[in-house]
Amino acid sequence: MNYVMIALYFIILLAIGYYAYKQSTSNLDEYMLGGRNLGPWVTALSAGASDMSGWMIMGLPGEMYSTGIAGLWIAIGLTVGAYMNYILVAPRLRVFTELTDNAITIPDFFEKRVSDQTRILKIISGLIIVIFFTLYTHAGLVSGGVLFESAFKLDYHWGLIITGAIVVLYTLFGGYLAVSLTDFFQGVIMLLSMVVVPIVAIMQLNGLATFETIADVKPSNLDLFKGTTAIGIVSALAWGLGYFGQPHIIVRFMSIKTHKLIPKARRIGISWMAVSLLGACVTGLVGIAFISQSNAKLSNPETIFIVMSQVFLHPIVAGFVLAAILAAIMSTVSSQLLVTSSALTQDFYMLLRGNNEKNRDKEFVFVGRIAVLLVAVIATLLAWSPNDTILNLIGNAWAGFGAAFGPLVLFSLYWRKLTKQGAIAGMISGALTVIIWILLKDKGGIFELYEMIPGYLVSVLMTLIISKITYKEKYDVEPLFREMKRILKST
Repeated sequence: MNYVMIALYFIILLAIGYYAYKQSTSNLDEYMLGGRNLGPWVTALSAGASDMSGWMIMGLPGEMYSTGIAGLWIAIGLTVGAYMNYILVAPRLRVFTELTDNAITIPDFFEKRVSDQTRILKIISGLIIVIFFTLYTHAGLVSGGVLFESAFKLDYHWGLIITGAIVVLYTLFGGYLAVSLTDFFQGVIMLLSMVVVPIVAIMQLNGLATFETIADVKPSNLDLFKGTTAIGIVSALAWGLGYFGQPHIIVRFMSIKTHKLIPKARRIGISWMAVSLLGACVTGLVGIAFISQSNAKLSNPETIFIVMSQVFLHPIVAGFVLAAILAAIMSTVSSQLLVTSSALTQDFYMLLRGNNEKNRDKEFVFVGRIAVLLVAVIATLLAWSPNDTILNLIGNAWAGFGAAFGPLVLFSLYWRKLTKQGAIAGMISGALTVIIWILLKDKGGIFELYEMIPGYLVSVLMTLIISKITYKEKYDVEPLFREMKRILKST
């Protein structure tokens, strides 16, 4: 029955990809941004589904199972960060990217925001996207391989290939619209699964007394401040800082039909996120009681959601839940592939090829599809021999984007005196700090702090200092800011 549900799910995804291929791939703007014509429901659930990925259904429950309720700090940090992203970034970015000559990628927006004629800023930011998203995509494909290995007893490598092949097919042909529509569909499935699995598990164990069992296994399991450290709490909360710099999430704000729909999208998105994260956390906690009572062996804590769904649910429902896990994985991988493709096409190929001649839309869309395939192949090769947990792999890429782009996005939208030199210095210093911090993590001590924090601080300081040194009146963007505020006030 599991195979039937997964096969049906694949057919639906490919059908959506074909529909999007017919509807919205005639030019690069449509292929990469859906023609800026998405509604609040698709925008919100697409942003959520592309954000949460396999780490919410596998990584977060695994963290809760391993550390107890102290793992909830990550969920708190993410929820607050996502809400602030809708408040601080979404409306301004939607308006500003259209005012800056219809920028359709984040590097394109950065370049136009600081009037960089040298194209250096665009190239560097595009390079950062390609590097970190290839690593991010590889983490998602690892999730797919683990899912097929755990649930279907299929060889990990075959699971890797199947996951990658399906994502590539609907992303390759349908572009941004296909990714957004499938994300909406996948977001609904994910929400239902994150509600059903923990509730059914609690009912079939000992009801609310299940939490007494969890405490009996280890008292610190239900203590928010035990089982972790001050550095651990600060690090978990810092995950929320990353939202401002995640290209695959903030690009959703750029594609919504109008900034006036963002408040509705925010209410939908944050509600979806809060319920889904709570379900993931409860699943991990209940898993402690389940393993204790059943004396089952769990070789990989990040498979606790899969194991419980197969034990407690009817085969048809269990197949539905496996589809939800696959949905979480694929929604993020497809978004990452498309953003990386846009960077390779818009920020590299178009610079080399030039965009002076007319009627090149088909050529650029074709190159975008080739870029999707290329990145997927490289990410699959990296995922062939996984050497870390899903949560850690995603955490590294999340920190890289957060530190490199987060401060720059905020400065671009709120600070008139940002310069291209400051932007470049902030990006490079933030990304390098994250990489160095990861390499030194084994040293312990202060290096146990999540790499997002030092990366963010260094990026902010470098952007401020270098911008103040290099600022000249010719960088004045007051007219753009005035127009942006006028449009926002008209809401």
